[in-house]
Amino acid sequence: MPVVRLVAFARLRELLGDRRDIVLADGASVGDLWEALVREEPRLTEFARGTRFARNNRLCSAEALVCEGDEIALLPPFGGG
Repeated sequence: MPVVRLVAFARLRELLGDRRDIVLADGASVGDLWEALVREEPRLTEFARGTRFARNNRLCSAEALVCEGDEIALLPPFGGG
């Protein structure tokens, strides 16, 4: 069962707190991690459409599989100009 480091930014960090390690089932994806976090903190659902993911500092899809020691970043929707 892989242990990954979670890093969240902006409002997601406010909801989830600082960095922490999370244990996932073998064969888990980034999307599985997101679903587990939503079960823990249902207010995350409002960010589901716009949240992007990065695995080890590279953008990835929710389908990306996680491995032991990966750092998964949650990047909330943002605007600017």
